[in-house]
Amino acid sequence: MSLRTSSLKASINLEQIPVNRPRCPFHAYHRDGAMRVDGNYGSTIGYEPNSFGEWKDSPEMKELPLKVSGAVYNYNEREYDDDYYSQPGDLFRLMPPEEQQLLFGNTTRAMGDAHLFIKQRHVRNCHRADPRYGEGVARALGIDLVEALKE
Repeated sequence: MSLRTSSLKASINLEQIPVNRPRCPFHAYHRDGAMRVDGNYGSTIGYEPNSFGEWKDSPEMKELPLKVSGAVYNYNEREYDDDYYSQPGDLFRLMPPEEQQLLFGNTTRAMGDAHLFIKQRHVRNCHRADPRYGEGVARALGIDLVEALKE
C-alpha cells in the first residue's frame, strides 16, 4: 500500500479532529474507522429504518419540488416497490440443501446477540420469502417458529 493510499484511508474521520470540525454541526453516517476522536455517537444505531427510532428520516427537511419540465422530487423507492420477498425466495430455492444449511448458520452467527424481537422479525421475513427458509432460520437461531410468526 502506498503512502498516499494509506493517508487517504486514514483520513475518513479527519473532520472529527477539533481543528478540522465544521462550525455548523451535522450528522452523517460516517462512523468508526481511523482518526475517530469523539464519542462516535455512542451506541446509537447507525442505519435507518431501525426498531429503536434512531437516525429517523426528517421529511420536514425535504427539499421542495424543483420546477424543471414538471415537478421533480426526491424518489422514495419504498413507494413503488412492495415486493420484498419473491427475489430472496427464488434465490433460496435455487440453493442446494448444503448451501441452505450454510445460510442458516451464517445468519445465526451474524445475528449474534440481537434482540429476540428482531430475530423473530427476520424469521417472519424469511418465511414470507419461502416457508422452508423461515423454518431453517428459526431452527438455527433456536427460537420457536410459531412464536416468531406472530405479529
